[in-house]
Amino acid sequence: MEYLAGKFLIASPYLPDPNFLRTVVLMVQHDQEGAVGLVLTRPINLTVQEVWQNVSGESIDAPDQVLQGGPVEGPLMAIHQEPKLSELEVIPGVYFASQRENIEPLIRENRKPFRLFLGYSGWAAQQLEDEMEVGGWLTLPAKPEQVFETNTDLLWKSVSGEVGENIMRDSLNLKSMPQDPNMN
Repeated sequence: MEYLAGKFLIASPYLPDPNFLRTVVLMVQHDQEGAVGLVLTRPINLTVQEVWQNVSGESIDAPDQVLQGGPVEGPLMAIHQEPKLSELEVIPGVYFASQRENIEPLIRENRKPFRLFLGYSGWAAQQLEDEMEVGGWLTLPAKPEQVFETNTDLLWKSVSGEVGENIMRDSLNLKSMPQDPNMN
């Protein structure tokens, strides 16, 4: 199986876990030991400003919503476009950070675009592969403009629509899909 870092996982109707209903997950890391991803479609009722106030005691102007990255508790995590503040490049131009010294300048200096996450999605060795084998997830290469899309409904619709088009094109053995199938 190919490793899925840098791809989107889109929950299929065959995935029974309610934590992932209608989710798009950006895969940050995936190897033989397991996988880590961040849900891009689960905003929570907290702003970056509120989280930063709780973490640092400092008041800043940051009204963006924080996302629930998944059901596993963990440190604050961020996806951003600042190579010097990263621990890992997820896709070209999109970086991951979980260390405070990397996240703090993003928040304090409001270096957009960035997305802040509480929690993450994690899979033990072979767990994700088993879920993939039974059709629990669909995949798509991640694009920076989609990673930083703040309208989570729009993100879900565009990514799931793109996956659907790919499935139709592949199953019909087409080189391209017309925008309007009535135009065949």
